[in-house]
Amino acid sequence: MQTPVTEMFGIEFPILAFSHCRDVVAAVSRAGGLGVLGAVAHTPEGLEVDLAWIEDEVGDRPYGVDLIVPARYAGDETGGLKLSDVADLIPAGHRAFLDDLLDRYDVPDDPDAHSGWTVSSDDVPFSANRADEHLEVALAHRPALMANALGPPPAEMIDRCHEVGVKVAALAGTRAHAERNVNAGADIIIAQGAEAGGHTGEIGTMVLIPEVVDAVAPVPVLGAGGIGRGRQMAAAMALGAAGVWCGSVWLTTEEAETHPVVKQKMLAAGSGDTLRSRSLTGKPARMLRTAWADEWNREDTPDPLGMPLQPILTNEAQQRINRAAHHTGSGAEQLATYFVGQIVGSMNRTRPAGQVVLEIVEEFIDATEALARQLEF
Repeated sequence: MQTPVTEMFGIEFPILAFSHCRDVVAAVSRAGGLGVLGAVAHTPEGLEVDLAWIEDEVGDRPYGVDLIVPARYAGDETGGLKLSDVADLIPAGHRAFLDDLLDRYDVPDDPDAHSGWTVSSDDVPFSANRADEHLEVALAHRPALMANALGPPPAEMIDRCHEVGVKVAALAGTRAHAERNVNAGADIIIAQGAEAGGHTGEIGTMVLIPEVVDAVAPVPVLGAGGIGRGRQMAAAMALGAAGVWCGSVWLTTEEAETHPVVKQKMLAAGSGDTLRSRSLTGKPARMLRTAWADEWNREDTPDPLGMPLQPILTNEAQQRINRAAHHTGSGAEQLATYFVGQIVGSMNRTRPAGQVVLEIVEEFIDATEALARQLEF
């Protein structure tokens, strides 16, 4: 296959795989695509270890790193918000609701649970300062791509990447977002429709891709959102995309570090078993529908806080839930959730990530050949 994306990175297939799991990243790159490691949950030290491991696994094949640097934060009008200041910004009512939620579902205390954000600095999660630590580590290695998953990439990030020959990608949920990202200097736009897992907008993939392609040409566009099979890849490329960006489909692979209980929920879920909710990160993110989101969506409960307050509020609770969720029938099992897109309805069996790549390619070929036959006169 030959597209602007395969030529840009020297890869065999224009399939880019976002994953927080280094094993998935390496497997996809080895299979001819390009794995992209989500770094937001890493400490700088952990990112250093994982990138060194990936490079040992993939040899001279390319890989990427994904950061999250949103344009706006709740409570941070001056840009100086520190983690030590956050406690004063979280309302007591939200803390009381979360405590009551865990009590009602009999989620046990966990002495090892913690906020998860105080490991390396006083910078708030998802902040430019925290992302800069990750960028410093990543650029000391040899990623081929740096992506920003929430908002336009900061100018300093783009400049530093371009200085060392690293391409920059940015996700967009609207045509305006895509234009803003290109004006900022992004080399690739990821047009992500509402079907996608994680942070996503409201416009469907089939509508969004051609809008973005037309708006930013000749900058290459990757289609994302509801893409996990070859027919969907063929559709995205028929709409003008130069390749695809897939995330959810890797969550049920053999290599994935998805919580076992959540993985089983995903394997059993249909495409209607997800919803967009602010209950984990403070920004709309598509996730598996479980008791967690349902509780936050009740009319008599407080609205989720903005980013970064909501993840700081809930991260310790999520650790407690995940620790106890393996008990069948427990409240923790009911609450356990994770980000996933509507493609979850097709994620009904576990297989190696490399096999997923090859199955996508094979179905893509079958779909395009079938279409070509329909055009014969």
